[in-house]
Amino acid sequence: MSGPITDVRVKVADYAVRRSGHVITTIGLGSCVAIALYDRECQVGGLAHILLPNKSMSRETSNPAKFPETIVPLMLEEMRLLGSALNARISAKIVGGASMVGQLVSGTGINVGERNVAATRDVLAAANIPLLAEDTGLDYGRSVYFHLDDGRVEVRSLKKGDRVL
Repeated sequence: MSGPITDVRVKVADYAVRRSGHVITTIGLGSCVAIALYDRECQVGGLAHILLPNKSMSRETSNPAKFPETIVPLMLEEMRLLGSALNARISAKIVGGASMVGQLVSGTGINVGERNVAATRDVLAAANIPLLAEDTGLDYGRSVYFHLDDGRVEVRSLKKGDRVL
């Protein structure tokens, strides 16, 4: 590697796309889902911290990073600008979607975390992006550290400890 690792922080309803030499992090995932997209061949990746499963659940829809349906295509385009040529080379890992608070249950009885995970899986499948690993659901928060040198996703949790996807 030619220089020091640079840490890039992604907040709620935010995203970043970078190449090797970066670690993209997001902390405090509850019902939100982190979507990590990675092209191993050119070491380009992106991380999004989505808030809701779709636009119909929000009055304010101008921020594409709030929803998987709008952020995944945007990240793929930015990854192409950094050298990723084909969706066939890109894979995904997802983290989050916990059931943190009983009040976050929709009229269907399915909590927002579960809906975020399901919507994310659907968007990835529609884009032909294979989902290689996930750490989703249950009832605890997580933080994500996405290493673009090797595609490793570290999941850290006070309740369940650390794990690598």
